[in-house]
Amino acid sequence: MRIYSRLLITALVLLVACSLTAQRRVELTGAGATFPYPLYNRMFEDYHQQTGVRVNYQGIGSGGGIRQLFSKTVDFGGTDAIVSEDRLAEADGEILHIPICLGAVVVTYNIPGNPRLKMTPDIIADIYLGNIDKWNDDRLVELNPGINLPNLNIAVVRRSDGSGTTSIFSNYLSKVSSDWKERVGEGTSLNWPVGLGARGNPGVAGMVQQLPGAIGYVELIYAMSNNLPYADVQNRSGNFVEPTIGSVSLAADIDLPDDTMVSLTDTDAAQGYPISGFTWIIIYRDQDYGRRSRNQALETKKLLEWMIGEGQKHAEPLHYAPLSTEAVRKARALLDSVTYNGQPLK
Repeated sequence: MRIYSRLLITALVLLVACSLTAQRRVELTGAGATFPYPLYNRMFEDYHQQTGVRVNYQGIGSGGGIRQLFSKTVDFGGTDAIVSEDRLAEADGEILHIPICLGAVVVTYNIPGNPRLKMTPDIIADIYLGNIDKWNDDRLVELNPGINLPNLNIAVVRRSDGSGTTSIFSNYLSKVSSDWKERVGEGTSLNWPVGLGARGNPGVAGMVQQLPGAIGYVELIYAMSNNLPYADVQNRSGNFVEPTIGSVSLAADIDLPDDTMVSLTDTDAAQGYPISGFTWIIIYRDQDYGRRSRNQALETKKLLEWMIGEGQKHAEPLHYAPLSTEAVRKARALLDSVTYNGQPLK
């Protein structure tokens, strides 16, 4: 009897050890938006410590993330831009948008003293259209009394890669400037009228930091981590709003569709920051594709459930706005609809 008990205990120990070893071997891959990269990096470190599951995420821009998911070379893509209906129709399977957090795209700059500036929608559009090319332009001076704006050329910096941050920024400009909408429009990649290109949010922030007179658009944390100033932007209600977790959350106080595919720019909220947006993880609804195992699919779903649940604790410390209760509810419903070979994935 003792020998049997010892054999049973040994077998159970080996079974648990094998299970843990198999779990540690699981590695998920994703690629896409740099907008949420600092948050994802922290989330994935925590998740690995808790579960043993490694997540390898490459910040290559939203356009790259969409392409890699469509080519089925990653478990998930990251995007700050809603995948268009035309692109969705090209996908080999139904694509879901799972919201992870909200962030602010800020207008950052490098001028002597780096004072806190105010900017209006038309001034931002005209700078990026090339109509305003000096920091001491009359319109900027009038809007910022008491600030000694220099006689310095404005060096416009923008993204050179396919970018969800560009999609949010250009979506905003297309709403507030008819001239921008007609001449440039919106999208992840644009035919820019002026400017120097840089890859990713880190590239834009770095170029603005190094180039006197520069102006750029980046996610809030990239401006903060590079000690760059950022402007208060006038919203639709006429208020100049600082980009904060609170003002971004207010921008998202809208009726959210079940698919969560909605733009938050140019908000109606009186104190909402007007250049705000969701960032999403995109996945195939049916996870049985390529050579993916059911276990790989299940681990992908578990990761996303953790990110919209416990993982939300990492959002505010990194200056992202966490999902609202309603956004979490709709994200969970989307994940509950995920299948493997047509059957519910549980």
